[in-house]
Amino acid sequence: MAILKIARMGHPVLLARAEPVADPTAPEIKRLVRDMVETMEDASGAGLAAPQVHVPLRLFVFRVNPDRASGDAGDTAVLPNAVVINPEIELLGEDVRLRWEGCLSIPGLRAAVPRAWRIRYRGVDTDGQPVGGEVTGFHAGVVQHEFDHLDGILYPMRMTDFSLFGFNEELARVAAQQAAAQARP
Repeated sequence: MAILKIARMGHPVLLARAEPVADPTAPEIKRLVRDMVETMEDASGAGLAAPQVHVPLRLFVFRVNPDRASGDAGDTAVLPNAVVINPEIELLGEDVRLRWEGCLSIPGLRAAVPRAWRIRYRGVDTDGQPVGGEVTGFHAGVVQHEFDHLDGILYPMRMTDFSLFGFNEELARVAAQQAAAQARP
């Protein structure tokens, strides 16, 4: 396995529409998925799309850790290292919520991005088996974020309020100050 180089915002591969994967079971696709999972874990990411590692194909990997679950019945509490190849996505309902997002291709920054709370997605894994389902919360958000990468969309392109965009350290400092102010009698 190998750690892959992550494309950063400004690289053309991140702005192009990715091509479908012709054979999800091909050895080179299985190797790419293993390398992407290793790269995602090494970078402490929640997801990684193939264009982010300079491969313009329609696939992504992601994970849902227990600390990310919203408590909503449709929000998967734990989903270790999933892959979705040639995904399709359907937004369900009118419920759109701001969700704090970062991106391995935009290091050091975070923003509040409007995302559908409930989605249905489907695709296949590296064995050609169907994957997906109807999900909410963090699970729905990470799938939407990674799916956007396959269409050349970065999260700042989805933002509606740029006052909710900043460097991780600054946002953490402001949050700590607000928490301290609320804790005072």
